[in-house]
Amino acid sequence: MGRFTSVSDDLVTLFLCGDVMTGRGVDQALPHPGDPRLRESYVREATTYVELAESASGPIPRPVDPAWPWGDALGVLDDLAPDVRLINLETSITRGGDFAPGKEVHYRMNPANISCLTVARPDVCALANNHVLDFGHGGLADTLDTLAGAGLRAAGAGRDAAEARRTAVVSLPGRGRVSVVSCGTASSGIPPQWAAGASRPGVDLLPSLSSRVAGQVADRARAGANPGDIAVISLHWGSNWGYGVGREHVAFAHRLIEGGVDLVHGHSSHHPRPIEVYRGKLILYGCGDFIDDYEGIAGHEEYRDDLRLLYVAALRRGTGELAELRMVPMQARKLRLWFAGERDRRWLATTIGRVSRPFGTRVELGPDGVLALRVATGGR
Repeated sequence: MGRFTSVSDDLVTLFLCGDVMTGRGVDQALPHPGDPRLRESYVREATTYVELAESASGPIPRPVDPAWPWGDALGVLDDLAPDVRLINLETSITRGGDFAPGKEVHYRMNPANISCLTVARPDVCALANNHVLDFGHGGLADTLDTLAGAGLRAAGAGRDAAEARRTAVVSLPGRGRVSVVSCGTASSGIPPQWAAGASRPGVDLLPSLSSRVAGQVADRARAGANPGDIAVISLHWGSNWGYGVGREHVAFAHRLIEGGVDLVHGHSSHHPRPIEVYRGKLILYGCGDFIDDYEGIAGHEEYRDDLRLLYVAALRRGTGELAELRMVPMQARKLRLWFAGERDRRWLATTIGRVSRPFGTRVELGPDGVLALRVATGGR
């Protein structure tokens, strides 16, 4: 697949993906499965999700290696060698904790399975989402402690509002820094009581999508920035299904860019959503799921949520503008990511191209099977 053709000290490359949900069925397939009990209407044990995946795709060699869920994606990352790796980690990492009330679906991974994350070497785990407190404040504390113990940066959740709003900073020796702010909205299903307070654990839950809030978030991302630094907002928002992007969301993303943000990393939808380049800056309205245990669950087949995209963006250091975007099509089978076949690659290229066209974006499928979007300086 090869590295970016224009790699130089003037570019910063970032790997971005949507929801990484290593709890429930994925956790049960790993070497150290945790407590399988669930409180869902139809499923009472997480092992059922492994069985559903096997019914759909065939036997899974349990226990799987910690690298198994990432599958072919790990080789892609080694090949493209991004400077920064950013994931939305949508799982509580805990052995205990209480089931969060008022929710039917709860995700947790045994801390002993943390190597399932470290194998992918994420630089930042965005936590401002609707599953990180599935097992209460105790589960969140365990999650933060486990990530810190593994040397993984977290953003978007904390023991109080100050920690939840803290920017995660990745230093690139001799090439500046990449700052990441993780936040979420109620539209993604984050309960209002999960908002972090002055002395209350929780997530960085935005009160609205107003111009004022956009300015505050952008200011946090740019605080202390030096020339050449990159500012990223990782944003959990919107519904699970559908390609439409509301005017309020578009306006908020634009205001972030106008406030100095270089990239908007959106997620929450179970499938990829439109892509926009605004004032030369990349907006991913929804990256779709990346790792989960939804295999074998019927419904919404028209969205092909078994197909996933691995995004790698190259930004110009001086301006933060998009130089190149590659999207590698993957398919989830047997709780693992595999390279998507030719027909599926074409389906993704056609679909993402169609839904992104109203935003002035063109998506092309290259001879190497990778979706590409190349934009001249200035953008839309």
